[in-house]
Amino acid sequence: MTQPTMQSLPGDDMSYKDLLLNIASYPDSTPPEAVDVAAAFAGCIGARLSAIACEIRIELPGSFLSPAFLNVPALADAEARKGREQAEAALAAFQQVAEGRGVFGERILERCHAPEAPRMLVEYARLRDLTIVPAEANELGGQPAAEALIFESGRPVLMVPREPRKPFVLDVVTVAWDFSRPATRAVGDALPLLTRAKRVHIVTVINEKRIDTTRSGPELAKHLARHGVDVILETVDAQGRSIGEALEAATHVHDSDLLVMGAYGHSRLREFVLGGATRSMMAHPPVPVLFSH
Repeated sequence: MTQPTMQSLPGDDMSYKDLLLNIASYPDSTPPEAVDVAAAFAGCIGARLSAIACEIRIELPGSFLSPAFLNVPALADAEARKGREQAEAALAAFQQVAEGRGVFGERILERCHAPEAPRMLVEYARLRDLTIVPAEANELGGQPAAEALIFESGRPVLMVPREPRKPFVLDVVTVAWDFSRPATRAVGDALPLLTRAKRVHIVTVINEKRIDTTRSGPELAKHLARHGVDVILETVDAQGRSIGEALEAATHVHDSDLLVMGAYGHSRLREFVLGGATRSMMAHPPVPVLFSH
């Protein structure tokens, strides 16, 4: 009897194909260097890159409409017009870069009030494989856009440095590993990238917080080997440094192109009070950082 052949399932292809870039356009625009890193990342993994920019609408309190403030609506209209022009210019510049690298997907111009922007980004991010957020675009409407994306989109988020220290390639990846649920999710989300890298370092920072197992590193290496990923296991002593500082040092030692880490290993309140690794990496990523939660 002829044995049935294995059919590939729709979910078998784990590669990223559909990426979204959040572009800041008001009051300042995302720098060209960050856009170029996003386009280079898409090119390295064979993905299409779309970009979204938001024309921020200014909502005037009713009290401003008294005779003493008759010029305020005109000023608001002028600022809205300026925001729209800057958003359109930022998207046009993005398209030129993306087309030059052969990764252009689409450009999206939205209109919203500043407090609505993070929610709007989350809605788009849920329908993409991964969202890229330049670090300087991390504050919209008083709420961190990247934090909203990490916790609400259900998708991984790639934070790009304000000033990348080198052109992006996908040769060396450093993975922050502490056997936590967020770290485990991050490794799973990063697997399509790890299989493309030439070298992968699994780094566990010790003497900073308790890690409940001593076996997870070798077991993780065994698991990744079954996916064709050979890793280098490393244990790094914090030596009085924060985890964020230890990981940043590791990316320099490895000359890493990408850092993979889980977001918020402790309670979010503790991270806020202590300024944990997640928050420090969101504010000042030393290299592109893939976050998962």
